[in-house]
Amino acid sequence: MIVDLAIITLKAVLVVAMVLNLAGVLGWIERKGSALIQDRIGANRASIFGFAGLGLVNTLIADPLKFLTKEDFIPPKGDRFLHTLAPCMALFPALVTFAVIPFGDVLNFGERVINLQVASLNIGILYVFAMGSLGVYGIVIGAWASNNKFSMLGGVRGSAQMISYEVAMGLSVIGILMVYGTLELQDIARDQGTLIRDLMPSWLSFLTPIVGWLPAWGIFLQPVAFILFFTAAVAETKRIPFDLPEGESELVAGYHVEYSGGKFLMFFAGEFAEIVTAAGLVTTLFFGGWQVPYLMRDGFHFPWGGTLLLPHLLIVLMQVTAFTVKVVFFCWVQILLRWSVPRFRYDQVMRLGWKMLLPLALLNVAVTAIWIIAAQ
Repeated sequence: MIVDLAIITLKAVLVVAMVLNLAGVLGWIERKGSALIQDRIGANRASIFGFAGLGLVNTLIADPLKFLTKEDFIPPKGDRFLHTLAPCMALFPALVTFAVIPFGDVLNFGERVINLQVASLNIGILYVFAMGSLGVYGIVIGAWASNNKFSMLGGVRGSAQMISYEVAMGLSVIGILMVYGTLELQDIARDQGTLIRDLMPSWLSFLTPIVGWLPAWGIFLQPVAFILFFTAAVAETKRIPFDLPEGESELVAGYHVEYSGGKFLMFFAGEFAEIVTAAGLVTTLFFGGWQVPYLMRDGFHFPWGGTLLLPHLLIVLMQVTAFTVKVVFFCWVQILLRWSVPRFRYDQVMRLGWKMLLPLALLNVAVTAIWIIAAQ
């Protein structure tokens, strides 16, 4: 019992450390990436003994120290308790959501089999949406507790936007759940280790030589769901082109305009943690999670014949590396979008969510159901 508790604690600490450290590195990537896109240098002033590390010292050392040593300002007519609680509620959901995202298959340690997932829940996807929906409270509470009209407008925008896109996001996942027949994210990741030819109905057997060798990843089986889910996930992170809750040109800084110091740092870190969580979900649901094509628990099994056996620890390392690379890639895609497209108008954001994504998600569910019935 004590050993099991220690293993769970270690996995939780490793996952939280990974998310927070990757969130910090993403801050540096965004600064340098935006500088490259806009043809400028980016953060490079702060240094230690002349070493600036291409802005790493500026972003990962100087900025956190600046935030943590700044005055913690609370508006005189604001609610002190809720003003302090809001940043915690903004960061907490992004961290705990990652608990059900698997970052590998299993690790055999002697006679003990360790599932490379913090919490193995048979309703994992429901847990994701339950925790993700809590993020709106951090925005609304922070906006209301600040006693500022610009904060309040940002909070109203944020709550409407996040609730709207949670509907489309939830419906976009239904197709994935229908295809793989489970709510458990680890089972979904494992099912994507098969080949498309194993899932194809007999009346489509003529396509087997063309696409049958592909892994049964969600992107190949549910491409429309991927587009819908990724779009909704970007909207949930409240970043351009969906950054209406902040809207610097309209609302100064939106819902966190009255925050400074460590509390603002929590909002800032929460935004990047949401990027990491969104990338983890996209990876797990649509790109095989920790799967490496044709890599099984004992080695590579190629569809054209042949087997390459590998040591267990090497296989686990390859799986964790594959998951990490995919997550980092989708984090980079979100940052690239942030600096490549203009902000939508508020009416355009609402129209996209309710009049475009929602009908397409419903249509995708209907087509998937027809496909499954025809394949039986």
